[in-house]
Amino acid sequence: MELKEAFLKVVRDNYANFEGRARRKEYWMYILTVLIIGAVFGILGKIASLFTYISGLVSLALFIPGIAVTVRRLHDTNKSGWFILVFFIPFIGWIYLFYLLVLEGDKASNQYGPDPKAIENGSNHPFNQSQDPFGSSRPQDPFGSSQPSNPAPPAPDKDPFA
Repeated sequence: MELKEAFLKVVRDNYANFEGRARRKEYWMYILTVLIIGAVFGILGKIASLFTYISGLVSLALFIPGIAVTVRRLHDTNKSGWFILVFFIPFIGWIYLFYLLVLEGDKASNQYGPDPKAIENGSNHPFNQSQDPFGSSRPQDPFGSSQPSNPAPPAPDKDPFA
């Protein structure tokens, strides 16, 4: 996802959408774009005061999508959108909010919707599969046996009391 695509997805497609989930990449690409736009208007504001007023209007226009993408990002970590108010707790509130925004989202569906990473990458993507910490390869027989490593289970015994 390019910078422009992520910005347009948030601003054009999900302007005031507070439902669903947003990936980390979508959120941070939007934030990066807003910071670049702010820096450009800051420099232009030093050249001509007209750009200071335009910068204020642009900031006002980007405020609602910024809140919406933050709420959807919190939904991706299975937190309510109201956790955005944690920001107002002095000092540690914004640190905890930053932690939630950096945290990886739930890999499966949660109460806010399906996993956006699985939808974007497809369900067969290796990052969407459950991970086996000991490797997913079958154990090999060290003696080179020609027997299958997973023999068929024996037939169930008949119940002697039936």
